[in-house]
Amino acid sequence: MIEAYIRTQREKKEILLMTHIVIGYPSLEASFRIVREMVEAGVDLMELQIPFSEPMADGPVILRANQDALAGGITVRECIDFAARVSAEFPIPFLFMTYYNILHKFGVDSFADTMARIGVRGAIVPDLPPEEGGEYLAAMQRNNLSPIFIFAPNSSDARMRMISGHGSGFIYCVARKGVTGQKTDFSTDLDASLARYRNATTLPLAVGFGVKDRADIDFLKGKADIAVIGSQTIRLVDEQGVEAVGDFIRGLSC
Repeated sequence: MIEAYIRTQREKKEILLMTHIVIGYPSLEASFRIVREMVEAGVDLMELQIPFSEPMADGPVILRANQDALAGGITVRECIDFAARVSAEFPIPFLFMTYYNILHKFGVDSFADTMARIGVRGAIVPDLPPEEGGEYLAAMQRNNLSPIFIFAPNSSDARMRMISGHGSGFIYCVARKGVTGQKTDFSTDLDASLARYRNATTLPLAVGFGVKDRADIDFLKGKADIAVIGSQTIRLVDEQGVEAVGDFIRGLSC
């Protein structure tokens, strides 16, 4: 189970690091090299995004990566094969991140069964609220997989408690309103949100949306269990190539 893994890793580290890639961007083989660079640099968990044409939670950097991967012809089946490959080769938990239309077209039960078969440990589906996800939740539970749900700054305390009751593994905490990749003010305002998030659940907390450097991660130590880096590594690949990813991750010193 992801939660047990996180708690074990947290006994060794002040905070864990989860990264995010878009499968097929800039290519399938480059995606594999990025995963290898990240794992060898010490990443603890990783989101594998199955590209979707309308990724509503994602900002311009990840949106463009989704569009470019789709324009390159990436398919859901290729994404599943890729996930099977990295899950077999690397010793960290991998999760799928995608949108509900992908699950619906594939078949929710079949999608969860496939995840379990290839070793993917859970999924983040940001446009599927728990009260509309009965089939998904049942399929995930049957396969001992973690459905990861999201807390946002505008979530009420009551709603967060409800969400926590349906999720497992960890809670993905949004550092601010909006989409991924934009600037986040790591200040007392975020402190207040993190305190609310912590009070609403006993699950580990992962914080994303705007985490970009060591200073941001240092800010989160003692307040969250996992820092999530997404858009920043895609920018790095665009600007400096795959080879720059490992040194960047090592420089975060988690």
